[in-house]
Amino acid sequence: MTGPLTSSNDLDLAAVENALRCHVQVLTVGIGERSVDKLSGHARAARYIAKTLQSAGLRVWKEPYRYEKNTVANILAETTVEKPLRRYVVGAHYDSLTGTVGADDNASGVAVLLETARWVQALHCAPMSQVTIQFAAFALEEPPAYGTRYMGSRVRARNAKKAHERIDGMICLEMVGYTCEQPGCQSYPFPLGFMNYPSTGDFIGIVGNFSSRNLVGAMKRSFRRNPQLPVVTLTVPLNGWPIPSVRLSDHAPFWDAGYQAVMITDSAFYRNPYYHTVLDTMETLDFPFMAQVVKSLVGFLCKPSS
Repeated sequence: MTGPLTSSNDLDLAAVENALRCHVQVLTVGIGERSVDKLSGHARAARYIAKTLQSAGLRVWKEPYRYEKNTVANILAETTVEKPLRRYVVGAHYDSLTGTVGADDNASGVAVLLETARWVQALHCAPMSQVTIQFAAFALEEPPAYGTRYMGSRVRARNAKKAHERIDGMICLEMVGYTCEQPGCQSYPFPLGFMNYPSTGDFIGIVGNFSSRNLVGAMKRSFRRNPQLPVVTLTVPLNGWPIPSVRLSDHAPFWDAGYQAVMITDSAFYRNPYYHTVLDTMETLDFPFMAQVVKSLVGFLCKPSS
C-alpha cells in the first residue's frame, strides 16, 4: 500500500492477524504460565508488553505495587496530545490462572491491546481525533488476587481517582478470541437467556453499567460500521450487582470508582468451554475474529471529535 494511513479501513488485516498470532505465541508458548505462582513468567510477560509498546513509539512506564512479599507492576503507555478533548484507558490483564497458559484468558486481550496501540500510533489518530489514550496492561486479575485490593485494575483506578485523573471512558479487553458457530453454543447469565440474544457465538459483546450508557452507545454505533464483526451490547443497573458475572473483570473497579467503563468480551465461560482449564491454548482462538476486534476498536478510538 502507498500513501499515508488515515483510518481503520487502512489496516492490513492479514498483518494484524499475523501479529496477534505472534503475540499470543510468545505469551502462551514462549512464556507460558503467567500466574502469581510463576512470577518469573509473569515478569517476562511484563517485559515483553513494555518492549512492544515502546517499539510502537509510545511513552511507557511502570505502576509498581506490592503483592504479598513480591513487587508486581501495571505496564502503562500513553499517546501524547497537547489539548485532548477526551481521554480513554484501554486495559487488559496479562496474568493467567495458576496451571494455565491462558490463551483466551487473557493473552487474547493483551494481543488486541498491543495491536490496537501499534495501529493507533501508525495512523497518528490520537492527535487527529484529539484524544489521549492510555494503554494499561494490568498485573493481576485472576484468583487469588481477584476481588482484592491487589487487582491491577483496582490499583490503577484507585491511583487515578486519588490523582484526579481525567478518564472519559475505560475499555476493558477480557477474553476476545473465542468463537463458536453451533446453535446453542452461546449461553447467557440469568435472566438474559430468556431474551432475544444470539444462540451462536460469532459476535463481540460490549457491556456497560447505566452510568456508562453513553459510552456503550457510542461504541455500538462505531463498531457497527464494521459489518465483519457482529456486536451485541448490554447495559446493566446498579454497577452490575444484580448479574454478578458481568462484573468479573477489570472494568468493575472503574465502575466502582465512578468512571464510565465497558467490557469488550467474547462472553468467557458463557461461550468458551476451555475457560480456566489447561485446554485454553492458542489453537482454540479465532485470529481473524480478533483482527476484526482490533479494526473496530481502532475505528472507535480514531474517529474525529464531534
